Amino acid sequence: MNNQTLGLLAFFAIVNVLAFVIMLWDKMQSRKKDAERISEGMLFFMATIFGSVGVLAGMFAFRHKTQKWYFLMGIPMLIAENCALLYLIYEKI
Repeated sequence: MNNQTLGLLAFFAIVNVLAFVIMLWDKMQSRKKDAERISEGMLFFMATIFGSVGVLAGMFAFRHKTQKWYFLMGIPMLIAENCALLYLIYEKI
C-alpha cells in the first residue's frame, strides 16, 4: 500500500468516527429539554462527505433516526455512492 492509499483510508476512518460521535452527541441532546441539536441536513452532509458508514452505525448503535424513512433509505444509498467515489479516487491515485 502506498502513502496516498493510506491517507485515503485514514481520511475515511476519521470522517466515519466523527460521524459516529456526532450521532451519539445528537442522541444525547435529544433526551434533554431545550438542548441544541445537530440538524438532519448536517447529518446527511456528514454522510455525503464519506461519513455514511459512521452515520449508519450510529443510527443502529444508539437507535437514533431509525424511524425516519429518509434516513433508512438515504444513508445506505450514500454508502453505495461513497464506495463508488472512493473506488474512482483510488483508481486515479
